[in-house]
This record gives sequence, structure tokens and C-alpha cells, in this order.
Amino acid sequence: MAIPKKGARKIVVNELVFRWLIRKKSTYSQSVYGIGKLHIAVELEENPGTSLFIYTNRKHPNDIGTEIINPVKPSDISKWIQQAFGLGWNPSKSGNPFRTKIVNEKMQLE
Repeated sequence: MAIPKKGARKIVVNELVFRWLIRKKSTYSQSVYGIGKLHIAVELEENPGTSLFIYTNRKHPNDIGTEIINPVKPSDISKWIQQAFGLGWNPSKSGNPFRTKIVNEKMQLE
């Protein structure tokens, strides 16, 4: 999956430049039922290989039940990229997306 340049942000981790994007539109289940979390995609800026998908533990701002918004900051993205490296993510190798989820501020394989 290629992340579009429009709307994506850049971040440098371990001297590698990544592009990341949060799904802006809430899913049907988020907007109608108030369930679901923020989804984030990360890939290398140049010559992207395997994308990193992060299913966070944070509610989407458009979620019907969201009272307190807990924003995703660049420091969170950097931390999660580091954790993904620890789980075996190789962003320069092509292949299926590397799917992860955040549980108690720790990343786990999906």
C-alpha cells in the first residue's frame, strides 16, 4: 500500500525518513456505534517496502462516544516505529503490511 503524499506527515527515526498518515474519516462503526480506534499507516519516504499498520488504543475524534480527545503526537509515532523494529518490521523489504495494535501503550502483533 502506498501512502499518499497529500495529508501525510514526515518523521525521521534512526536516520530513516518515514511518511505517516492517520485515517481522517471515521469508519461506520466509529460514527454510528461509538466503537473503533484510530488507524495509522507508516512507510519509508523513499523506496517504500512493507507498510506498518498501527491500530491504536485511542478513540477517533469523530467517534460518537469520544468525550476526551487523546491526540497522536509525533513522539508517539517515533516510539511505535521503534517498537515495530523490535517486533521484526523491516520497512525496506517488500511484503504484506506489518499489522500491529497498541495495548497498554505497548505494541503487539495483530
